[in-house]
Amino acid sequence: MEYLSEVFTLPAILTIVLGTFAGVVVGGMPGLTATMAVGLLVPFTYTMDPTLGLMLLGGIYCGAMYGGSIPAILLNTPGTPAAVATALEGYPMARRGEGSVALKTSVIASFMGGTFSIVILLMFAPLLARQALEFGPAETFLLALLGLAGIVSIVDENTSLLKALLSGFLGMIIAVVGTDNMSGGLRYTFGLTDLIDGINFMPALIGLFSMLQMLELAGQREHAPIDTSAINGSQKRAKLPKGLGKYMALGSGTGTVIGILPGEGATIAAFISYNFAKQISKAKHMFGKGNPEGVAAAEAGNNGCVGGSLVPTLTLGIPGNSVAAALMGAFIIHGMIPGPELFTVHADRTYPFILSMFVANFTFLIIGLAFAPYLARIALIPPSVMVPIVSAFAVLGCYALNSSVFDIYLMIAFATFGLLLKKLGYSLEGLILGLILGPIAENGFSQGMIIGRGSPTIFFHSEIAKVMWVIIIALLVPPLLSIARKWRASLRAS
Repeated sequence: MEYLSEVFTLPAILTIVLGTFAGVVVGGMPGLTATMAVGLLVPFTYTMDPTLGLMLLGGIYCGAMYGGSIPAILLNTPGTPAAVATALEGYPMARRGEGSVALKTSVIASFMGGTFSIVILLMFAPLLARQALEFGPAETFLLALLGLAGIVSIVDENTSLLKALLSGFLGMIIAVVGTDNMSGGLRYTFGLTDLIDGINFMPALIGLFSMLQMLELAGQREHAPIDTSAINGSQKRAKLPKGLGKYMALGSGTGTVIGILPGEGATIAAFISYNFAKQISKAKHMFGKGNPEGVAAAEAGNNGCVGGSLVPTLTLGIPGNSVAAALMGAFIIHGMIPGPELFTVHADRTYPFILSMFVANFTFLIIGLAFAPYLARIALIPPSVMVPIVSAFAVLGCYALNSSVFDIYLMIAFATFGLLLKKLGYSLEGLILGLILGPIAENGFSQGMIIGRGSPTIFFHSEIAKVMWVIIIALLVPPLLSIARKWRASLRAS
């Protein structure tokens, strides 16, 4: 109660609200990530009271993880990499006139995922941190494989299994451009020094989502009308579809577990949560066309990583992801070395910091619900205005990452390439999954083989690995059986 009273003082509340609002703004701007915001502000907290400084950074973290979903839903431009899965369902909903429903689903799912993960952090951090140490390179490879299994589930009437697999394979090839982490050799750089560190993820995403969409809009002679009856006058009264609670719970649990694993991030948590939701949904045919179940699972998953990533960071000094690494730097700057002492010697600062994140979650929940009806009206902006504005922000966001003109060229190249693939019937979702999970799978496989001295049995040794193989098979079997039934039916018909 003493630590709780520290959170509910006027300076603390103002600090948390300011940090959360700033995080939502940063997350909502393509190219500016939570890692960038926290990393830049860490030195400024040195002159602040340590507890208030940590509260400010915690608010930014929570706000930015939610904020990325706003442009993903309204403009098909993920504000953060973790919002990619949200854009797959959120943007079609916005085009259908259900932008407010998608935004409300997003903020409530984000709140549930973030709050659940912080409860777990508060109650079970030391125990869960010890379990996370059992997770090695072999298990990391299987986790990436679990995400890649989603490529099979995205097959629909518009995409064949072969084209979906080829798209994922192509994404993994693009992901290995740059320096090999194991050998130090250069791969597919074509002599360009800008590619030595690999292809920057955000320009690729902005190109494949935002710019590709703008190219399609610019090329249409007649634009599909948006259902304005679902926007005008009814946005404030828009209710969430029934049955989303189980998808939010699924995403919250999945995101928290993946967040606890050192080095894993919110992006993979969002995609795995999205894939799980698709497998258990009774409306699988609606995925990719604007299914709120996908938004609920993905947003709960990526926000579940917030508290989860802090479990190994605070208890072991092993960052759960890049944002947690920046936060760990803030703790060290203020003389608080991550480890058991944070919960004993420095408990008067650590527990107020954790409790303040509950307030941050309530803050962005209020912001999201209050502004959803007004933000949804962005979908009414005519393409003649939308295309140049969004394109300008896309260029600005790419340049802001590294102050590099090359990133702008990269974004344009991905937009053009993505448009070509889409016209040929290939899966952009498969390409993105390969692009995101390829490096994780490669590093886990290489390190696992080294530890196993060249024997692949390393990927079946641990109990965790065996459980993960069962989950992978369980995810692959239903879509493969469905594809086989359709194939047999087509053969009989012919």
